[in-house]
Amino acid sequence: MEAIRIQGGVPLYGEITIGGAKNAALPLMVAGILSDEPLILTNMPELADIDTMVNLLRQHGVQIDQSVGKVSNNLSDAGATGRTMTLAGGNITNVTAPYDLVRRMRASILVLGPLLARKGEAKVSLPGGCAIGTRPVDLHLKALESLGARIALKEGYIQASAPHGLKGANIVFPKVSVGATENLLMAAALADGVTVLENAAREPEITNIAECLNAMGAQITGLGTGTLRIKGVKSLNGARVAVIPDRIETGTYAIAAAITRGRIVLKGTRYDLLESVLDAMRQIGVIIEATDDGFTVSAENGLLGIDVMTEPFPGFPTDMQAQWMALMATATGAAMITETIFENRFMHVPELTRFGVDVNVHGASAIIRGVEKLSGAPVMATDLRASSSLVLAGLAAVGETFVNRVYHLDRGYERLEEKLGACGARIERLSGA
Repeated sequence: MEAIRIQGGVPLYGEITIGGAKNAALPLMVAGILSDEPLILTNMPELADIDTMVNLLRQHGVQIDQSVGKVSNNLSDAGATGRTMTLAGGNITNVTAPYDLVRRMRASILVLGPLLARKGEAKVSLPGGCAIGTRPVDLHLKALESLGARIALKEGYIQASAPHGLKGANIVFPKVSVGATENLLMAAALADGVTVLENAAREPEITNIAECLNAMGAQITGLGTGTLRIKGVKSLNGARVAVIPDRIETGTYAIAAAITRGRIVLKGTRYDLLESVLDAMRQIGVIIEATDDGFTVSAENGLLGIDVMTEPFPGFPTDMQAQWMALMATATGAAMITETIFENRFMHVPELTRFGVDVNVHGASAIIRGVEKLSGAPVMATDLRASSSLVLAGLAAVGETFVNRVYHLDRGYERLEEKLGACGARIERLSGA
């Protein structure tokens, strides 16, 4: 099994180009099911989860071609690798999403709505993914039933049909759900009539998929708000759409600069995608300066701990909670993190304590008291974002750190060692036996 070795305690200086957002790219890829015509996606990241989605969509009959071109400086069509993906859904031959593929990634559930809308039926395995708490799919299912779908759970599969087609409806989500909002947006785009989604997720990734659907001929209004109105159309055309910059990758490397008390220029990204985190970083003493295509992050000693609470966008993102905890361990004073999204997302705490982090968990809150220095240690990643917090702690720690189970990192971070190494990090990947 592969591991990452870090010789920490080195301030990072340099530039990092941010790639396309994994959490936007995955639903955008699924939108390829909805049209006979090609959907061209630019600024695509190269990640394990993207490869899993490619395999899933291909077995449904979607033809997928990928190419790497010249990096663009235009943020509307930019990319760290210039990677472009073309998806052609003109021959959907299979409506079953099998367990072997779906268990690897929760985003696989997103094929449910598009298959129902396009083919009138779908059979999708109940999903897997990171073990960060219960993330039920009942919001997806109840909302699809409101559109007229018939749904049954049999032998670990969601079996859904819409023999009379999907019909527009008013849907009020009992809680904000990014995945359910994405699934319903795609399904409602081809439903008969008007669908209104209340208490919809407002994340930038939602706006990215809605803008993509509109470019394909959908009629969606209310983008960026909690109320989305979708007027169904009979068919969708092809389009060319850029994946937005990855706000979680942006935040992670911003914290890498701060936690090592260095200076990193983040290119190809946007402040507005991660305003809550960057504003909090400014509050603790981190210096953030705008540039033409991103911003610069720098920090010196004297950062102060503050309290944060995870919330749906535009609040502090749960996907940045573990990284923020690592940063707070190096700040002066005490800080509290309250997790309101997932009930089991402090799994990284025992591993962080191996660095000497002073943290106590009380229910949904964690109290972190800054320490003078962190010490390198062997640690084990438990999920995608937890793994990045361990890398960050290792970068700040004195001595040698080994991060095991790095396959979690490969699901969400493209060329992490290369990007950090270019900024002076002493980091390398080790091949296991």
